[in-house]
Parts: sequence; C-alpha cells; structure tokens
Amino acid sequence: MSNRVIAIDGPAGSGKSSVARALAAGLGWSFLDTGAMYRAVTVEALDRGVDVHDQVAMGELAKEAQMTTLPRVRVNGRDVEDEIRSERVNIAVSVVAANALVRAQMVGRQREFAAAQPLGTVVEGRDITTVVFPNATIKIFLTASLEERARRRDDEGEASVSRRDVADSTREASPLRQADDALVLDTTGRNVDDVVEEIIQCLKLKTLS
Repeated sequence: MSNRVIAIDGPAGSGKSSVARALAAGLGWSFLDTGAMYRAVTVEALDRGVDVHDQVAMGELAKEAQMTTLPRVRVNGRDVEDEIRSERVNIAVSVVAANALVRAQMVGRQREFAAAQPLGTVVEGRDITTVVFPNATIKIFLTASLEERARRRDDEGEASVSRRDVADSTREASPLRQADDALVLDTTGRNVDDVVEEIIQCLKLKTLS
C-alpha cells in the first residue's frame, strides 16, 4: 500500500475535479472526490426527509451511509450521480459540510481509502491539504476568477458560487483555506492538461529532492 497523496484544495469551480481526475489517470493513481461524498450524504438526507440542520441526526446518517464515488456516485446502493449537482443539493450541501460530526465520519473514510491504494491517491476537496492530509506528498491550491468559476459551473450563477465561497471559508469545522506550504495555481484561462503537466513536474522535483 502507498502513502503517497497529492492533495488538491480550492473553491467551487476552480477546476479541482477535472484536474484531479486527469492527474490521477496520467499517473495511474487512484482518485477520490471528497465533495461527492458530502453531496451523496446530502441527497440521502433530503430524500429521507432528515433536517440537514440537525447536527446529531446528520452525523448518524453519515455514520450509517454506505457510499462509493467511482465509477459513479452511489449511496446505500442507489446511483445518485445525476442528483448530486442539483439545485436542492447545491443549496443544502454547505450546511452538511459544515457539520463537524459529518466531517469526522467523512475524513476517516477518506484516510482509509488513501491508505488502501497500491500506488498513490489524488484527493480533491476543500480541507484536504489542511485537515485530511496535512502531510501530503504535494499540496495544491487551485484558484480562478469568480466569473470563470461560475462559467464552469453552469448549473450555478455567480451569486450561488460566491455564497458557497463564504460558507466554505467561514464554517467552524475545517474551513476552506490555503495551506502555507501549498503550491497555488490560478487556472483562469488555462486548460486541464496544462495544469496537470505543471503538477506532474512539481511531483518529479519533489521525488528528486
């Protein structure tokens, strides 16, 4: 098993998922979309009628939920891939992600997943470099202009993306912030392959040092 982890943080629409998927494919490593995990829990709560503001109930739901994120997102045997980006989930997921009980469950699972991978793992999210994998092999923080990020997330407008920025960066439990030792990459106007290549070069330099 490998302890090699490339941790990628950044706000909504900064390119985390696209870059992380392409990077994992290029390296032959495993990929983990942690945001999809929180969205899957949110879908399950909404479908069950669980109040997402009820911290204890949500913590129990997260503890019991069985989920996978590849090849499609599934929770308790249900394929929810097409639901996790819906407007109702966009509205509720920041509340779920701010729940410390839910985060504790998800962080444990994320670490277990990475520890079980044979070659390495590319993990993306909003607290990956600061909380989940503070000792990652490489830490990346992706940014982009609000206009660019809203354009990429065409299911949301600038107001929605901005609202999530505020919610993610001001929550008490594991807020989004840039790690001091993270490599910051602005992806505005850049294609995925270009960003991936820069990260791979950084990984090579890290391996040689």
